[in-house]
Amino acid sequence: MNLESITRSPARASRAALIATWCLCALCLTAAPGRAQSAKEIVDRVDRLLRGSSSKGKVQMRIITEHWSRTLDMDVWSLGTDYSLVRVTAPPKEAGMATLKAGQEVWNYLPRVDRTIKVPPSLMMGSWMGSHFTNDDLVKESRMIDDYDITVAFDGERDGVPVWEFNMTPKPEAAVVWGRVVEQVRKADDMPTWVRYYDEDGTLVRTMTFSDYKRMGGRLVPSRMVVVPADKPDESTALIYKQLEFDIPMSKSFFSLRNLRSGG
Repeated sequence: MNLESITRSPARASRAALIATWCLCALCLTAAPGRAQSAKEIVDRVDRLLRGSSSKGKVQMRIITEHWSRTLDMDVWSLGTDYSLVRVTAPPKEAGMATLKAGQEVWNYLPRVDRTIKVPPSLMMGSWMGSHFTNDDLVKESRMIDDYDITVAFDGERDGVPVWEFNMTPKPEAAVVWGRVVEQVRKADDMPTWVRYYDEDGTLVRTMTFSDYKRMGGRLVPSRMVVVPADKPDESTALIYKQLEFDIPMSKSFFSLRNLRSGG
């Protein structure tokens, strides 16, 4: 399965934009008028955790399916919430494949055929490179606070750790297919521990877990994220951050079709 066939295949209705999740690191909570406002602020920080005002890093993706497995090494860059670039660096067969988000447009580049493909909104929920992450997961097009109403579902201790659990339901006008998203966050440092995604019928579709918390680029982040589909519990995709830098000098011009093709 290659990137071109993935981008041409229709996305499953049960797979949608995720969080997912790149959020600001541990900031102390400031006083807020009420719980609802605090919940929104916390989820917004979690949604921005691995982004910052700008960032670049090296990431490894490990994909395990019923019939095959593979590992991809990638370079990633981002600027705010509107610009991002993901480029595969290894193995050689996939090296050079890339995904660019610039404003409202998303593009994939296939170096073996020297072809640039614009990704329509309908395919943002489709699989990226045959993994259990979506196109949207990689470029972070969706924002949870924009598309979901957020409430506190649990406030207390689990396994001796103080946590919040947030329940997120789509706003009436939001163009999303998740019927509900539930997220658990540690109180001590605002670190996410897991996110569960449900379809419109309330059936669990996938779970994302966070672990290996460490300081990278001057902030605490979960350096490992693993997605497991509920209907295939023996399959998974892990995203492992090897290097991360935040708030580095970067301009919008970097996120161009020329850099998508040339490697910057």
